[in-house]
Amino acid sequence: MREGQANVIYRADYQAPAFWIDTVELCFDLDPAKTRVLNKMKLRRNPDAVPQALRLDGEDLNLARVLVNGQGTSFKIENNQLVLENLPEGYEPFDLEIFTTCAPAKNTKLMGLYVSNDSFFTQCEAEGFRRITYFLDRPDVMASYTVLLRADKARYPVLLSNGNLVDQGALEDGRHYAKWVDPFRKPSYLFALVAGQLVCREQRITSRAGKDHLLQVYVRPGDLDKTEHAMNSLMASVAWDEARFGLSLDLERFMIVATSDFNMGAMENKGLNVFNTKYVLASQATATDTDYSNIESVVGHEYFHNWTGNRVTCRDWFQLSLKEGLTVFRDQEFSQDLAGEPSARAVKRIEDVRVLRTAQFPEDAGPMAHPVRPDQYLEINNFYTVTVYEKGAEVVRMMQTLVGREGFARGMALYFERHDGHAVTCDDFAQAIADANPESQLAKLLPQFKRWYSQAGTPRINAAGQYDAASGTYELTLSQSCPATPGQPDKLPFIIPIGLGLLGPDGREVGNGMHVLTEASETLSFPGLQGEPVPSILRGFSAPVILEFDYSDEQLLALLAHDTDPFNRWEAGQRLAVNRAIGFIREAATPQDIRLDSAYIEAMRTILRHPTLDAAFKELVLTLPAETYIAEQLDVVDPQRIHAVREAMREHLAQALYEDWQWAYEAHRENGAYQPDAVSSGRRALAGLALTQLCLAARRSGDAVWPGKALQRFKVASNMTDRFNALAALVISGHELARPALQKFHAMFANEPLVLDKWFALQAGAPDRGGQVLPAVKHLMSHPDFNIRNPNRARSVIFSYCSANPGAFHRPDAAGYVFWCERVIELDTINPQVAARLARALDRWKKLVEPLRGAAREAIARVAAKPDLSNDVREVVTRALSD
Repeated sequence: MREGQANVIYRADYQAPAFWIDTVELCFDLDPAKTRVLNKMKLRRNPDAVPQALRLDGEDLNLARVLVNGQGTSFKIENNQLVLENLPEGYEPFDLEIFTTCAPAKNTKLMGLYVSNDSFFTQCEAEGFRRITYFLDRPDVMASYTVLLRADKARYPVLLSNGNLVDQGALEDGRHYAKWVDPFRKPSYLFALVAGQLVCREQRITSRAGKDHLLQVYVRPGDLDKTEHAMNSLMASVAWDEARFGLSLDLERFMIVATSDFNMGAMENKGLNVFNTKYVLASQATATDTDYSNIESVVGHEYFHNWTGNRVTCRDWFQLSLKEGLTVFRDQEFSQDLAGEPSARAVKRIEDVRVLRTAQFPEDAGPMAHPVRPDQYLEINNFYTVTVYEKGAEVVRMMQTLVGREGFARGMALYFERHDGHAVTCDDFAQAIADANPESQLAKLLPQFKRWYSQAGTPRINAAGQYDAASGTYELTLSQSCPATPGQPDKLPFIIPIGLGLLGPDGREVGNGMHVLTEASETLSFPGLQGEPVPSILRGFSAPVILEFDYSDEQLLALLAHDTDPFNRWEAGQRLAVNRAIGFIREAATPQDIRLDSAYIEAMRTILRHPTLDAAFKELVLTLPAETYIAEQLDVVDPQRIHAVREAMREHLAQALYEDWQWAYEAHRENGAYQPDAVSSGRRALAGLALTQLCLAARRSGDAVWPGKALQRFKVASNMTDRFNALAALVISGHELARPALQKFHAMFANEPLVLDKWFALQAGAPDRGGQVLPAVKHLMSHPDFNIRNPNRARSVIFSYCSANPGAFHRPDAAGYVFWCERVIELDTINPQVAARLARALDRWKKLVEPLRGAAREAIARVAAKPDLSNDVREVVTRALSD
């Protein structure tokens, strides 16, 4: 830490720890009000570090005893650290014993050891272990753990920790114990324990390597019937990692535990993954197709961390993308491979890119912009971001593009050969991939490629084409630039793989390939053409960049109709829609005057009626770009104007294709027995979109037929996807039948928390046609089922309004900003991580039109003025206000 900025951590200041911890023996006497923790460690001085005092991190702990080699010793507490100076000289190991207590029932931060629904859980990433005991709470300190858990057997019959169960039995006074030993060294952030009233689904498997393993999914009693899909996803993950990368499960057992109180999606603690219930529990009656897909992806993600994150971990938290970017890439590949057919794989790719464009690109352009590997932070929890995760995954994907699929597998093998059991850096990973492929462009250009790790911002590719009819030659000039970001005014050229194709005048492909852009500008020449081609640029979204090319409507319509690359075919439809939306916004057309042109309407009709296109792909093409994505294309943003234009476009598309929507609904609504596979899910998605469009069309015409059919569909649906799609159609169209349907839905699922989250979110995210959403949100917060201390429930209402409903949030009277300000401050006293994520709803306030801009700044300043803010929130609002 640098003098004068003691709270800011800099990557350049990294130093190896002065001490290593070799073994840890933890004994827990679990009690909600006062848990006793006895921590016995074996330490030794690091001979490569400058001799200094031992400083152990701790937070909200009551210290009772400190012994060195069995003897009492002097110590002091400084800035939440236990400082020990009177330690044995030399480099021989010594014993350190620390006895502390903590109060899990009072831990609303959900970091460290806490209580949820009368059960104990832990969350230690990034810096939660220090809330359990004093420790060198940093990822490069890896130790072997033995854990003894003791608790009342009636209240806590299940006692779990990392690794293998080696002993268990009864104690006096109705208590019992369980002893766990983890055979692998790990950093403290991967420690976990769980204790409570839990039941489990078990599955024994035999790996390709011929070893037997026990898989377990633990949930609360009553939820066991919702764990089949999670178990199937876990088995598929184990099989895929062995088949794709030769990485086998390395423990006797692998456990997943679900809790409803969790800050994140899940946590990859070694052998004992703790999950948000949202990513474990599913039945066709309670979970949508999206839920099933997310469970598969997140279960895969956490399991894949067993190697990319656990066996090889981060040297420091600046290297977070070493494990997260790589593992997101792996879970994306897993889902694509399970999808099977090319169209389903393409749909998955498009969905991933939508997340990148609607969340990461704005982050790259806002005050919290940071490189994939940040250079500094005030609070590490703020850097669990879409940049580190999703953009980090795109960086890994570009590596695979540059070395090929087989070359990437070789690089992964070399990475583990070199670094298994160690804490390393992003540079180490990139070097392994390059060294395994010495003749590749990655190896030859590695220093330049690593700018993706060090430079923030989204690169822009400006493309310009020129055709010479006399010679039949087409020239395409590609230029790259990257806008300034906080602390980085100037950027050097990136290595950018660009998938390319050319479509001839008849729509047939006349050329394709991959060009790697390395200079600020390069010109490509394509001779021997019979007519001017239409370029298909950035196929498969081959790099996380913004493509600027002045496509004409005719060119985009040609790509939409004929491109063999599914991503660019979808992209052509998105560009057509965005161009029209921006035109309407700039013309200041009233919603009543907005009419989509016949060429666009016919193109959408052709896609909808296409005999061979996948239903899921059709749904993606026919869904208009998100309001946040449209906003990013504008220099000055009026969110209500964008909302009004998009809604008017959606309603006109609903009316213009009325008969086609009827056909689409009737042709796709029946799918037999429920299966969450890609084909069935795609059919339900298209039927759901069609039903919403039909209800929107009825809103203008006053026809009650389709709202009535939607209500009937809601009542008789055999699965949550169809039921919720019908309910959403009524809510989105604003029909009066929505109210009784919402009441019925709540009554049906009053005892299903995850389903109620959907109920809350649907209302908080509804279109705002008269300023009614904010009062509805405030009313929802007074609902008996609302609990702001539960992150899922807080997100379902507050985040759905502030972060996901810009047309309703950015009110002319600034009441949305006042609500946001009050909720950030309230949540900060309960759970700073959740509060900080909510604080980011106003990241892009500087783009807002006045008077919204001034009102947003005032709201941010009001939060920043609070003297007792957490570091989590203070970093966000301070950076938001910076010039």
